[in-house]
Amino acid sequence: MDQKILSLAAEKTADGLQEFLQILKDDDLTDLLQNQAVRGKTAGALLKAIFKGLPYSEEAGALKRLKIYSCCIQLLESGDLQKEVASEITGLLMLEVHRFPGQLLVELANEFVSAINEGKLTNGKSLELLPIILTALGTKKENLTYGKGELSGEECKKQLINTLCSVRWDHQYVIQLTSMFKAVPLTTEEVEFVVEKVLKVFSKLNLQEIPPLVYQLLVLSSKGSRKRVLVGIIAFFNKLDQQHNEEQSGDEYLDLVTVPLDELRHVEGTIILHIVFAIKLDFELGRELLRHLKATQQGDFSSICPFSIALLLSVTRIQRFEEQVFDFLKSSVIKNFKDLQLLQGSKYLQSLFPNECCISTMILEVVNNSVHSWDHVTQGLVEFGFILMDSYGPKKILDGKTAETSSGLSRMPNQHACKLGANILLETFKIHEMIRQEILEQVLNRVVTRASSPINHFLDLLSDIIKYSPLVLQSCSSKVIETFDYLSFLPVQTVQGLLKAVQPLLKVSMSIRDSLILVLRKAMFASQLDARKSAVAGFLLLLKNFKVLGSLSSSQCSQSIGVSQVHVDIHSPYNSVANETFCLEIMDSLKRCLGQQADVRLMLYEGFYDVLRRNSQLVNSVMQTLLSQLKQFYEPEPDVLPPLKLEACILTQGDQVFLQEPLDYLLCCIQHCLAWYKSRVVPLQQEEEEEEEGFYQYLDDMLESITNRMIKSELEDFELDKSADFSQSTGIGIKNNICASLVMGICEVLIEYNFFISNFSKTKFETILSLFMCYKKLSDILNEKSGKGKTKMASRPTNSFLSMKFVSDLLTALFRDSTQSHEESLSVLRSSNEFMRYAVNVALQKVQQLKETGHVSGPDGQNPEKVFQNLCDITRVLLWRYTSIPTSVEESGKREKGKNISLMCLEGIQKILGAVQQLYQPKCHQFLKALDATDKEEEEEEVSVSERAAFQIRQFQRSLLNLLSSQEEDFKSKEALLLATVLTSLSKLLKPISAEFVQMLSWTSKICTENSCEDASFCKGMLSLLFNLHVSCKSPVGLLRDLSQDIHGHLGDIDEDVEVEKTNNFALVNLKTAAPTVCLLVLSKAEKVLEEVDWLITKLKGQANQKVIPEASSQAALTNRPMEKSTIIQLGTLLTFFHELVQTALPSGSCVDTLLKDLCKMYTTLTALVKYYLQVYQPSTGIPKNMEKLVKLSGSHLTPLCYSFISYVQNKHSRSLKCTREKEKTAAGPTAMARALRETRPIPNLIFAIEQYEKFLIHLSKRSKVNLMKHIKLSTSRDFKIKGNILDVVLRQEEDENEEGTASEHEGQNKEPAKKKRKKEMKCLS
Repeated sequence: MDQKILSLAAEKTADGLQEFLQILKDDDLTDLLQNQAVRGKTAGALLKAIFKGLPYSEEAGALKRLKIYSCCIQLLESGDLQKEVASEITGLLMLEVHRFPGQLLVELANEFVSAINEGKLTNGKSLELLPIILTALGTKKENLTYGKGELSGEECKKQLINTLCSVRWDHQYVIQLTSMFKAVPLTTEEVEFVVEKVLKVFSKLNLQEIPPLVYQLLVLSSKGSRKRVLVGIIAFFNKLDQQHNEEQSGDEYLDLVTVPLDELRHVEGTIILHIVFAIKLDFELGRELLRHLKATQQGDFSSICPFSIALLLSVTRIQRFEEQVFDFLKSSVIKNFKDLQLLQGSKYLQSLFPNECCISTMILEVVNNSVHSWDHVTQGLVEFGFILMDSYGPKKILDGKTAETSSGLSRMPNQHACKLGANILLETFKIHEMIRQEILEQVLNRVVTRASSPINHFLDLLSDIIKYSPLVLQSCSSKVIETFDYLSFLPVQTVQGLLKAVQPLLKVSMSIRDSLILVLRKAMFASQLDARKSAVAGFLLLLKNFKVLGSLSSSQCSQSIGVSQVHVDIHSPYNSVANETFCLEIMDSLKRCLGQQADVRLMLYEGFYDVLRRNSQLVNSVMQTLLSQLKQFYEPEPDVLPPLKLEACILTQGDQVFLQEPLDYLLCCIQHCLAWYKSRVVPLQQEEEEEEEGFYQYLDDMLESITNRMIKSELEDFELDKSADFSQSTGIGIKNNICASLVMGICEVLIEYNFFISNFSKTKFETILSLFMCYKKLSDILNEKSGKGKTKMASRPTNSFLSMKFVSDLLTALFRDSTQSHEESLSVLRSSNEFMRYAVNVALQKVQQLKETGHVSGPDGQNPEKVFQNLCDITRVLLWRYTSIPTSVEESGKREKGKNISLMCLEGIQKILGAVQQLYQPKCHQFLKALDATDKEEEEEEVSVSERAAFQIRQFQRSLLNLLSSQEEDFKSKEALLLATVLTSLSKLLKPISAEFVQMLSWTSKICTENSCEDASFCKGMLSLLFNLHVSCKSPVGLLRDLSQDIHGHLGDIDEDVEVEKTNNFALVNLKTAAPTVCLLVLSKAEKVLEEVDWLITKLKGQANQKVIPEASSQAALTNRPMEKSTIIQLGTLLTFFHELVQTALPSGSCVDTLLKDLCKMYTTLTALVKYYLQVYQPSTGIPKNMEKLVKLSGSHLTPLCYSFISYVQNKHSRSLKCTREKEKTAAGPTAMARALRETRPIPNLIFAIEQYEKFLIHLSKRSKVNLMKHIKLSTSRDFKIKGNILDVVLRQEEDENEEGTASEHEGQNKEPAKKKRKKEMKCLS
């Protein structure tokens, strides 16, 4: 039969074939075709012949064709056909599709949909035909029966696709089905159907099946729905990451076995590569990605997650998007840090956003994830790390220095961003070996090339990198050695930082160490002073770190230098010999420095003490060096006065005078080294031979002799009496200044030395007092002379030579030592209030230096632990002194000049609290524990920070209450302000939910409510404290409203005829403090609240923009309701606050200026809220009632009063101008004119802001069909409608005025504004 069909098909006409096929039954025909196809014999030719013999014109023929077509589809799905036969049949079927009538195409397509839905597909080969069928159907113009109605071919296709996307897809055919749609012309709506369907299927597939599916989806996205594709992929992997994190974080999830982490990360990496490849082919996809992520940046960063960040970093490899992506990531990081900072400062915002996302955590997660072969992300991470460090690192300030002493939560967003950049680079360095060389090179390049800018952040990073793995970095030694070549050209601070960072490498690499020594030796004889100082710094560092065998333990070192990561000590075989020889060679080099400039010598003297502590075996060499240097300036004869050759310390070259030898620093170094030697080395030598005793005894004798002769010396012996010239303009004056500075420094050094050896001897304490009197005489002369010259003594250093440990011991002895045997000797020092004042003043200097630079001068000044311990000891003493002897008691007992010691103690406490919270935030609990005098350690461990802080707070509260209850003439303004500042610092340590915090808040409220005080600074301090406490637990808008009522009551109304009822909410607000103090304070706090509300509205807008999925929009609207309500309440209360202030007769100046600016911000925020409701308005939800109330309130209680206030300001302005004209010849005229102009400048901005608010209200009214403008009168101040009758009157008046003289013309001009005002008033009333 098959042969007959083929022979008939070979004839020229198809008539015979048609007749033969008509008489054949359908089943016979299909059976024949199946048999031939399975055997693989002439199946293609037979199928071609059958299609030729079945005409479309006849219905029977068309139906037979359909039957044959269906049979072929089943054959393809059966899997029984050979590959070649199947391909041939598929090709023939494809060619025949376009000849089918539209109705049959619908039936064919429906068969496919049913097969897919019922899971009848066995191998999916027939799916190649479906896109051809759908395409052909879309071309049919005639109406076709579909379901119960008739549709065009295009509409049928749409319905079929919709049906196909709504049925269940077997997971093994998802990829084929997605790929199939590439060949179908789709409308935007049809693409959305398909994309939504595929995204829903993601969760049902195995993880390994997702990359090829994503690839097909990305190809399909070229037809449309790019954004939806990207959003869906990002959301899916974000959800997977979150699930995985939950499994890791909680035990309850351990029984849920999901995807292995390694497999998940590899799949994510593959997906990212697919997307990047797709973006390379379709730039619109990349633009869509950036557009979408920028939109979420304004909201809650919902689409920014580790996966999307990794994707963006990979996209940076495409040059076209590199800059845009890095800019976006930079702005996202800084915005996120600013958001977190805003949240940390506001309990109100924290309650609304308890879980704000942290982008820095996500980025560091990407770094950790990149270990799973994410090479395409690594380069972007490195670049981004450096971009953050370059953009947000410390900036150069005026004196060329920068001190980054802030830490923890107090850091600014820029500092956090810079630190994030460093963390990215450090973690990437740890994980990826391939990138290490590049990171190290870039860091070193920046250290060398940006030496003029602050580079501490790069030095810190370098130090962390080297500490992590010094042995690994041996391979990069050439780059480090190359960097050493530039040491001579770098600033000293940079050199010190660089050498500290690379010191672990010096212990593991001989080549690096030898190269450094060569460079330092060359630098020692360089012409530049900085190069020689760098050499000294480098050699001192080497001496500290290459220990000679037998040196003492360095447990008291100021910094941990050990290389914990070095598992093998390369130098161990010859440490005992090589290191000693090495160190003695360096000492020889350093001795040459003693003939160089004062700055070089000074560095050496400051460094020797640390060298001894680290390398005690060098004590003999160091002490001999110092001794021989001192001998050059020491008068050995016991009767010669003064005992030191000060003339030899000064170098004169022509007219210029220089300090050649910093003798005070030399003595200071000797004193500290000697004290260390006696306390650490001598006790260990007691049982051994005392061969070293000679040099230290000799130094003791010299210092004793210097002390005795310094006491005997008069100022005339130094040629420094009152008649001496101390001006900075003459050589003699400069020389005398240098000499005075040296003598004062020597006196301080000798005071510390004698106290150290005194053993509480009365004679020694008398000696100390004599030395202090010498110091004070010189100090008084210098102060007197500098007061006349109106310039500070440039040569006098501000830092005292007393060490912080000595200051701590001295204060303890002066104020706390109650030992009976010490009583008599200490009475000598205690008898001098000036000396005690000096001791406290030095403590204040040290704390100030610590706050500014992060360390103090003197031994152990760089050791944070030792400094912290000294701070605790000093605070304990100052606290005891202040609470035991209040200022009032001290002042009643003495009538001498000078500061009150108790007041100085309080100032010290205030400064120390600031320093501890700035530098030692994590140790606040330890600090408070140290202040507690009780010794019950068991109980102490259970006491919380809040309880300890509350204990200290109660002491200062008592002091403040005593001060406030004193007579008005006895009120001490400075003490009250210091107490307020101390209470503010301590209150920051209270937990907002604790009972201690509640007590503090109620106490502060009571003080502000019941105590009237006219001191402006104290009033500001207490009210600021009250605001800080309020902000820590709730929004301060209610407090603002109450304060504004008080200000209005005390200052009166802008309408002089209105009498304002005084509210007296807070007694601290009175006529003297209301303006400008309290007024400016409340306006600044209101501005902060407006900033928070504005941020909140921006968040709401961002969340509204993210409603991609329609069904989620109603749910999102519900979740936003509490935030909307809270925002409206905040603005409503602020509105009542401004309602009071705009009616207040504020004095001209900053109050008026600030109020106008804040009113402008208020209207801008109101406009933003109206725009938000324009954006999210839906007829079903409408506008909330409380929003309508807010609009009504603004129309009745604020806008009209704003215009009245503007008139009030302008009237004052015109009066001011009038006065200015009268005083044109005086100097005050231009100043008054400038002030008046400055005050009126914000008025146009305010009017514009009001009009913008009303404009958008009109838009919202039209859209919502709610008349929001019924309570608002449109602005009339700028209504310039010309009225004819009034114009005639004015013109007649002008004609009359022109006929009159100059005097009457001036009168007419003066009357005219009054008439205009009356007209405005009439117009407003009408």
